[in-house]
Amino acid sequence: MVLLHFVFSYPVVVRVLVGALMDYRMEYEEAARTLGAAPLTADRTVTLPIIKSSIIAAFTLAFARSISETGATMMVAGAFENGAIFIKNMKNAGYDGPMVFVSFVLIAISAAIFAVIRLLGARVRLPLRRVWPDAERKLSSKGIAAFRNTVSIIIFFSLVIIPSIFVAFPAINAVFTNTLSDAFTGQRVWAGFWQSIGLSYAVGAFATIINVVAGLPVAILIARKTLGRTTATVFDTLTDIPIIIPSTALGASLSIFWKENFAFLPEIWPLLFAHLAITYPYYVKSMSAAIQRINIEYEEAARTLGARPFTVFRTIVFPLTKYSLFAGAIMVFTRSVSETGATLAVVTKLKTAPVLLVDWVKGNVAATSLDIGLGCGFLILFSFIILLALRLIVGGKGKY
Repeated sequence: MVLLHFVFSYPVVVRVLVGALMDYRMEYEEAARTLGAAPLTADRTVTLPIIKSSIIAAFTLAFARSISETGATMMVAGAFENGAIFIKNMKNAGYDGPMVFVSFVLIAISAAIFAVIRLLGARVRLPLRRVWPDAERKLSSKGIAAFRNTVSIIIFFSLVIIPSIFVAFPAINAVFTNTLSDAFTGQRVWAGFWQSIGLSYAVGAFATIINVVAGLPVAILIARKTLGRTTATVFDTLTDIPIIIPSTALGASLSIFWKENFAFLPEIWPLLFAHLAITYPYYVKSMSAAIQRINIEYEEAARTLGARPFTVFRTIVFPLTKYSLFAGAIMVFTRSVSETGATLAVVTKLKTAPVLLVDWVKGNVAATSLDIGLGCGFLILFSFIILLALRLIVGGKGKY
């Protein structure tokens, strides 16, 4: 179970920190090294303090993602039962009271923890005043760095990548059978697959665009404390709620809200709104952390010279946070494309690709292991191509 939650939270941490490091100006670190600091000393005394807000955001998102995970946890849970699984079991047994109570307790405790992290994180001073030149220089040697990189790569592939795509390995065998031709011609279980793929990416794209437009003002409000420190802390904590709530409870809440109050809406709208609710924190968290890294004196200087707020954003904030903006958008898109639980809760006719694949895995339709493997393979391949293309377009001329 621990390894499973590690796999789910790993991409969140990496994506947030990659965006922060790509926004980060290497000149500061190079200046420290020019003055004789070892690479580890420069990283510890220069880089970490600058990206501290992004480290806190990455920790918060990863922690929230872990405590709310339900579906995959059920597949590996044995004697141990976490809060999300307990809520799922109560829902299946028809005990709505315990489900609501435990969900409320989980939300309250998690919100309190995140509020404390938000308040204390800003007060943590980095770096430590003391420096150990000899030890840090030895730890910065090429041999130690190569060992660190090798171990990191081994962990990345053995614990994250290979287990994640293992289900798609049968796709290799499917290429040499009639399964591939059935897929392209829409035969058997493949009749609605391509529509589901298109729906998943369309919803993901719209959710990403809307989150970028609607989430940016809130990210600025939180980062710049426009309405005061207390209000910013409250908003920052509230943005965690959609990812704190286990997907089972969140799906039930979204279903009740949209189906009972807005039953007249076509299913595509509740589906889109549900994905917006689930993905919203990923963008706001990463972007607010990026804006916090910018020295507010740059913006104040521009305003003193007569620049309007939009001009300040376009000429100062955006250039200094564009990679974090892209990282947040990528997290929103990938989270939306992979979402299953909330989608099942709010729609009955429409099927996104993950929902369709769940039907195949559960045996609701007569899909073979080759069908399942090839379907997962298509979803992974198309997602990889889209993300790689976006990465090359946005960061092709970047520093990393």
